[in-house]
Amino acid sequence: MVLQAEEGLIKTSARVLVATAVPAERDAVAEAFPEPGEEVRLPGAVLIRTAAGAGRPRTGAVIDLLAAGVGPARAAASTGAALTAAALAGAPYDLVVSAGIGGGFAPGAALGSLVVADAITVADLGAETADGFLPVTELGFGTVTHRPPESLVRAVAEATGARTGTVLTVSTMTGTADRAATLRARHPRALAEGMEGFGVAEAAAAQGAPVLEIRAISNPVGPRDRAAWRIGDALAALTAAFGKFAPALESWKPV
Repeated sequence: MVLQAEEGLIKTSARVLVATAVPAERDAVAEAFPEPGEEVRLPGAVLIRTAAGAGRPRTGAVIDLLAAGVGPARAAASTGAALTAAALAGAPYDLVVSAGIGGGFAPGAALGSLVVADAITVADLGAETADGFLPVTELGFGTVTHRPPESLVRAVAEATGARTGTVLTVSTMTGTADRAATLRARHPRALAEGMEGFGVAEAAAAQGAPVLEIRAISNPVGPRDRAAWRIGDALAALTAAFGKFAPALESWKPV
C-alpha cells in the first residue's frame, strides 16, 4: 500500500527524518519507541535510527532522529546533510519532521499542549523600514512560508490532540510583551514560536520532501519568566505525540 498526499509520498515502509534542535528533544522522541535506536554516523551528524513500526507490521516506518542544532541556519545545514546522505545511499526520506519544544502564544497554546503547523513561517526574514517590517517576499525574492501536506496535518492533529496553526521560526527568541504583540499582529494565526522549523523546511523543500512541524509548548511567548517554564512537561508531551505518530502515518489517506 502506498499513501499519497499533496506534496509527497509515504509508503508503508516509510523513511522519516525527525530533526530536533538539541539532544534532549531527540531523546524525548526516541522514548516513544519500544526498542533502542541504532547510531548511524554521517559527515557532520549522528543519527539515531529506530523502527517506529516495531510490533506494527502495517507501518514498519523507519524513523531517523537528528539533533540538528539550534537556529534555522544550523538546522538547515544539518538536515540538508542528512537528506543528501540518504539520497546518495539510494534511500531518500519520504517525510521530514521538525520537532521540539517551543513557546506558545496565549491563549491558543497552553503549557504542555501540542501544536502541529499548517504553515511554517519565518517571522524575521526581511527588512525593517520606516513603514514597518517587510518580509523578504515583498522585496522581490525568497520564501517565507512552507505548507505541510494538509491531510497529514489533520491526521497527526487528530491522533495527538494537537491544535493546528502557524508556527513561527525566529532567529531571536521573543522575550518581551511588545515583541509578542508585534508578532501576533503580523501573524494572527500563530500558535507557537521556535527556532528551527523554517530551516528544516527549506532543506526538505530543496530535495522535494514534504515537511511537518510539531511543537510541544514549554513556555508562553513573551517576557522571559523561567519559573513559569514547563520544559519537563513539554518533553513528556513530545514523547506522547510520537507514540501516536506511526498510527497517524497509517491514516494519511490518498487525496
